[in-house]
Amino acid sequence: MQTFTIDDWRFILADLPGASAKGFDDSAWRAVRVPHDWSVEQDFSSEHSSGTGYLAGGIGWYRTRVALGGLDLADDAQIELAFAGAYKNAQVWVNGYHLGGRPNGHVPFSFDLTEIASYASDDELVIAVRVDRTEISDSRWYNGAGIVRAVSLRVHAPVRVLQTAFTTVSAHADEAVVHIDQTIASSAAEAVGGRVRHELRSPASGRTHIVDAVFEVPAGGTAGIGTELRIPEPQLWSDADPHLYQLTTTLNWNGASAEYDEIVGIRTFAFDPDHGFSINGEERTLKGVCLHEDAGCFGVAVPPSVWLRRLLTLKEMGANAVRMAHNPHDRALYALCDALGLFVIDEAFDEWENPKNKWWQGHNVYPPRHEGYATHFPAWHERDLRDQIAAHRNHPSIIAWSIGNEVDYPNDPYASVLFEQMTGNNDADKPAQERMYDPTRPDVRRLTTIARRLSAIVREADPTRPVTLAAAFPELSSRTGLLDDLDLIGYNYKERLYPDDHRRFPDQPLIGSENGHGYAQWRAVAENDFVAGQFLWTGIDYLGEARGWPVHGSDAGMLTLAGFTKSEWHLRRSWWTQAPTAHLAVRAQPAGLDRKSFWTHPVSRNWDGAEEPIEVLCFAGGGAPHLTCDGSPVPLSFDEEGGFWSATVPASTAMFVLEVRDGDVVVARDELAHAGRPVVFAADVWHPPADAARRCRDAGIAIDSVIQIECRLLDAQGRLAAGELPVTVVTDGARVSIENGDLADITPYTSTMRRTFDGRLAVFVRAEDAGTVQVCAEGLPPVTVQL
Repeated sequence: MQTFTIDDWRFILADLPGASAKGFDDSAWRAVRVPHDWSVEQDFSSEHSSGTGYLAGGIGWYRTRVALGGLDLADDAQIELAFAGAYKNAQVWVNGYHLGGRPNGHVPFSFDLTEIASYASDDELVIAVRVDRTEISDSRWYNGAGIVRAVSLRVHAPVRVLQTAFTTVSAHADEAVVHIDQTIASSAAEAVGGRVRHELRSPASGRTHIVDAVFEVPAGGTAGIGTELRIPEPQLWSDADPHLYQLTTTLNWNGASAEYDEIVGIRTFAFDPDHGFSINGEERTLKGVCLHEDAGCFGVAVPPSVWLRRLLTLKEMGANAVRMAHNPHDRALYALCDALGLFVIDEAFDEWENPKNKWWQGHNVYPPRHEGYATHFPAWHERDLRDQIAAHRNHPSIIAWSIGNEVDYPNDPYASVLFEQMTGNNDADKPAQERMYDPTRPDVRRLTTIARRLSAIVREADPTRPVTLAAAFPELSSRTGLLDDLDLIGYNYKERLYPDDHRRFPDQPLIGSENGHGYAQWRAVAENDFVAGQFLWTGIDYLGEARGWPVHGSDAGMLTLAGFTKSEWHLRRSWWTQAPTAHLAVRAQPAGLDRKSFWTHPVSRNWDGAEEPIEVLCFAGGGAPHLTCDGSPVPLSFDEEGGFWSATVPASTAMFVLEVRDGDVVVARDELAHAGRPVVFAADVWHPPADAARRCRDAGIAIDSVIQIECRLLDAQGRLAAGELPVTVVTDGARVSIENGDLADITPYTSTMRRTFDGRLAVFVRAEDAGTVQVCAEGLPPVTVQL
């Protein structure tokens, strides 16, 4: 198979009659490169939905031309047009022929162009795509708008592989057994027989394992073929050592041949009701984060290199798992998880046949709207779910399929007589009548029927992984049968139920599918072997679920939208790793401070103007913490509620020093002093570690599409400075994006100027536009970066 990526398109944000015709004049349209998200290019406005980040939707058209002559096609070539995802309600035409569409913006879809291409007398294909995102309150978070993922032409021979399923049957140090199941199709007018060869090659060792088999496909039909392959001394995939293999399948028939490549991994894993999760027989605690798929200034059209920087930072924190919240993500993100060794729970739906409340005037501000995928669920759920699994099932990182997130949210809209009043996570401002049981609402038992249907689809499509669901209200759902058919029970924010429900469901493994940041939530995992792990809400800040204008995103992450760490990142690292960790933060200590409400009293690195007294917080790991204030030792006490060391000190303190010592050896150190004004502007190009770059290359991931420049304001002592400055980026024509991570900054993302936030921002430059970039902070010498 040959694959030709279609990058260059013309775009207009308007609904134009006749734009689907081959001869339509699109010369005045704007040139864009796909993947492309038009929403993130618009101005923020309070007129739009808070839930989706105060950014506009609308209807957009894309058009492009493909010269068939340049593809050097054989006469019997089969041509397929493939979309990795278009959000949403995409409709596709080629040379004026309407091929169809896809409502779901998160799953791949494709069309056979073989016949239509044969009618192209001028040897040209004109592809037109209409994307309808007029529902701007269709989600509780930002999903973007446009052809947000890659588009390609795939050219096949008449005999071709439709689908490959690579399964690890067993894996030990001396030998692994894998099974390769394929569906082979033929467009020939008569039956075709031939041979298939599978070559499994390790890029790390160069060793190749080969197995041959025969196949026969009826005229114009399909046939399945299964092959077993034994691999001596295999290199197993795990979070600690994510070895990958390249599977090359070669079909040979009647003197012709076709070749297909796939990246796979060999591993076994298990969820045990009493002992949690294991990989290749080794027990692991899943230390996971939930992720939405936007990256601030990129919207959801995120280059793989941007995800690489983010994922590596999360791994350094100790994360070893990701939950794709709450829809299938771009294929590059799964490939990165394969390459880096991150376990994945892949999630299909956030709502089923009935819509959830969508906030559009601020979080929990009534009345809600009810747009979204529920409109299409009855007709499309099976196809969407099967296509998701078919596209992702060979990723070794995926350890479970989630069929839904918080579909059991109380009275949203399902209800039950078992609870006269039901209050969930987001009901702080819900009107009383919305909380009460209402017999006219849909009965919650309906969810059990849908869950069983979805579970059956998953098990038929992939019997090798468990089916799970993230339950919002297990107090009820565990009594209505919703959880009975699951292989893995997921609870969102209900750690207090773990012990009792483990006894109630002794044969079903349990996991925290969504969890808060508190120390108690982590101890509920660390102190109970039967809990497989937790997934923090969330790993990274994201657009949408905004509390109210002008804040246009959620700050629940360990990283900012710019990919910089927060103080919470260091605290989590001290819990999740044995790595030497030292980080200082301070906060005011008002009278009557509730020791349990750490996250409601934000910490800072700045205490200028603070009233007496202040609390200094020491996030320490890998040894014993020692704190000095202005050179004098200060005794520390461990905060059992917060999970850190702390001391109460005078606000007049000028300098804190935290040393973490392993015996007499200082293994980590941090110091904190009053920051000075900015005198230096530093701009450094980020480079991935060599090992990570090699693993990405082995996985076939292009990580050089964007150059990332980390910028910082420094004071005379080389520390992050106090105060913010506007930063302007000047290029010689290169396309630039800027993100500072400030969720209240409504500067349009198309601007080449943005203020720093906490003294930092990130500049992203498209590598194909490589040249010179000058980054200028107001009043400071500019920095020139040669790309």
